[in-house]
Amino acid sequence: MPPKDPEADKLKKELQDAIAKVQDDQKSKADTTMESAVGDLADAPRIRPSCKKMCKGHTGKVNAAHFSRNGRHLVSGSLDGKLIIWDIYTGNKTQIIPLMSSWVMSVAFSPSGNFVASGGMDNQCTIHDINNRDSTGAAKVARELIGYEGFLSSIRFLDDNNLITGSGDMKVIHWDFTTGKKVTEFFGHSGDVATMSLAPDFNSFVTGSVDRTMKLWDLRDAKTCKQTFWGHTSDVNSVYFHPSGHAIGTGSEDKTARLWDIRSDQQVAEYKPPTANSGFTSCVLSASGRIILCGSDDNTIHYWDTMKGVHQGQLQGHDNRITSLAMSGNGVAFASCSWDMGVRVWGA
Repeated sequence: MPPKDPEADKLKKELQDAIAKVQDDQKSKADTTMESAVGDLADAPRIRPSCKKMCKGHTGKVNAAHFSRNGRHLVSGSLDGKLIIWDIYTGNKTQIIPLMSSWVMSVAFSPSGNFVASGGMDNQCTIHDINNRDSTGAAKVARELIGYEGFLSSIRFLDDNNLITGSGDMKVIHWDFTTGKKVTEFFGHSGDVATMSLAPDFNSFVTGSVDRTMKLWDLRDAKTCKQTFWGHTSDVNSVYFHPSGHAIGTGSEDKTARLWDIRSDQQVAEYKPPTANSGFTSCVLSASGRIILCGSDDNTIHYWDTMKGVHQGQLQGHDNRITSLAMSGNGVAFASCSWDMGVRVWGA
């Protein structure tokens, strides 16, 4: 066991005290609580999602998945060194894309559905044109974005010309995909950037980090982050914008999911499973924002009524750690992927 560092312990204590002071100040200015505000609100209808499709084809742990904008196709990335594009209506593969590196950690569809991006421990973002094939029949590489000093943890397209990435070097970068050049770099986190979510209007985005914070950024003004949210006591593994654009859902290694209100600059709800055995790896919100779903280390998906905080149930089926959840744009279905090498599509 390494010796204790008194100076580090002192700094940690000072940081915790500063965070507690900020949170107490925020609470003192709140004119109501979530419990009081929704007291007369009816409980959300009990949903019973079931697995509609089991997408089998990967031979390694599946780390990431993302829906196309039309909700029909899903891309998944696995440690078998492949991206697979699925037609979720049939459960069939439409394309298999071999990667140069098998250590994929994030994937993303472009809004048009013409491109997919991936990245991971190879410290670069690779973009494939799925409508343009090489001599082997695989999608051609359209661009490789390099210049990271850490693993690539998150990718999201703004449009077919721009995307943003987060990485283990604590940076977020806005790229011009057509030229392969950086548009803007965003600095602020003091630990690996682990997750990212775009606002519905595509003008801002939120990041989560192992530094236990979430940061809100405006693409139109990159000088500083607009807000920092404190409260989680361990790594923030997943962030997800509320469909209204006014709130953020999060899932953390600290075994809690939370809802944060941007306008009041603070946490408004906390969600815990009946038995807190494992941390949350991923989270998504339903199209209405009334349900939050979280994938867990305990192989299940937990879900709650966001307004009432009621735990509505958990979904079983995966045999290993759930690594990622993806919500379709129309809210009709969501997907989960896991270290059990499977991808599942769920619907009510």
